Amino acid sequence: MTLAPAIAALAPSASLDRAARRVLAANWRRGATVPAGGLYPHQWSWDSAFIALGLRHFSPVRAQRELESLFGAQWADGRVPHIVFDPLVPADAYFPGPAFWRSTDRSGTPGVPTSGIVQPPAHALATWETYQAAPAVARSRRFLERLYPRLVAWHDWLLTARDLRGRGLMSVVHPWESGMDNSPAWDLPLSRVVPLPPTELARRDLAHAAATERPTDADYGRYIRLARDYRDSRYEATPGFAVEDPLCNGLLAAGEYALASIATEIGQDPNRHLVRAQQVTDAMMTELWDVSAGTFFAYDVLGDAVLRSYSISGLLPLIVPDLPVATDLVKTALGDRFRLADACPLPSYDLTAEDHEPGRYWRGPGWINTSWLFWHGLRLHGETGLADDLRDRLLARVRACGFREYVDPLTGAGHGTDDFSWTAALTLDLIRTGPRR
Repeated sequence: MTLAPAIAALAPSASLDRAARRVLAANWRRGATVPAGGLYPHQWSWDSAFIALGLRHFSPVRAQRELESLFGAQWADGRVPHIVFDPLVPADAYFPGPAFWRSTDRSGTPGVPTSGIVQPPAHALATWETYQAAPAVARSRRFLERLYPRLVAWHDWLLTARDLRGRGLMSVVHPWESGMDNSPAWDLPLSRVVPLPPTELARRDLAHAAATERPTDADYGRYIRLARDYRDSRYEATPGFAVEDPLCNGLLAAGEYALASIATEIGQDPNRHLVRAQQVTDAMMTELWDVSAGTFFAYDVLGDAVLRSYSISGLLPLIVPDLPVATDLVKTALGDRFRLADACPLPSYDLTAEDHEPGRYWRGPGWINTSWLFWHGLRLHGETGLADDLRDRLLARVRACGFREYVDPLTGAGHGTDDFSWTAALTLDLIRTGPRR
């Protein structure tokens, strides 16, 4: 049963808080939280990072277990797979499933089946935030001591195996790795990929969401071809897509600062992480920043070209401490493309673009996780008034439409699945963190 119809009548934050906790309880499965019971019946990587941010406020042990469960499926080379499959879920419940990825055929993989690609590295930041919510509990469980070496190995892999140009930036080799699967920012590099025919696609997602709200068959055909080619290389060769994404690299830099804090807390040397955080930040400024546009643009590694597409990804390096262009990013967010002052959640893609689609996945709708990251960045850089206003409007939007997966940023119409875990979790975090006014 969905909770969405009941949310509109909830005004007090306490009621919204309880409703969010019920969503997270309903989506808990044997040590981890699924994003949504029907559409996403397994554990997803960056979802777990955001989910932990909500869980930490009322169940710190469960928040810690969320991250520990994910890193329990880490590969020996350091990568953290984007899906950890639940062996108790029917094999045909999600496509592509374990039989497609064949992770257990490769040495150095965990006993549990996983995918072979990754997602944005939000985990170090989530680990540090989770620790700060209940440090005594975390110390008693040696939470940081156990996760720290795994987080270091994860970042090491990203900055070695995935630094494809040798410029100090990580690349994603599949649109799913960006977390923003069908963003218009990827249209150009994806156009070089020949899609598989629809007859080879098992679109389980369309049983849970309207086709008009999901990636097209052509998109899916390209995704599956890229994933298949990467799998057939035993997850080593670069397939026909490689992009340096601002969000992923911003999270990596912010994550290195978080690792420095973790290292200090457990008696390790933080300097390596501080140096690397600055190196990634400098590389982003050199390679991805566009001063005239006031945003970061992704870079197409295989096409050797800047992808001049105004995606929300270009604003999210705001989460990096001491970012020298924070004021510029806020100015861009306040402009017509993103309308920070009234669009809510922040649109995933340029509101003024002809190919903006307000209801189709990452081609225009707003997602609470990207707005949460921007809110976090606003607070980090002293934009308290804007941060508090965004927080209030996000909570009002959730009260109006429920814990939807994504939302039309102008009309507030909900799209995708209901009772989405990171929407519930980040709603909790916004409530519990409170304004700074």
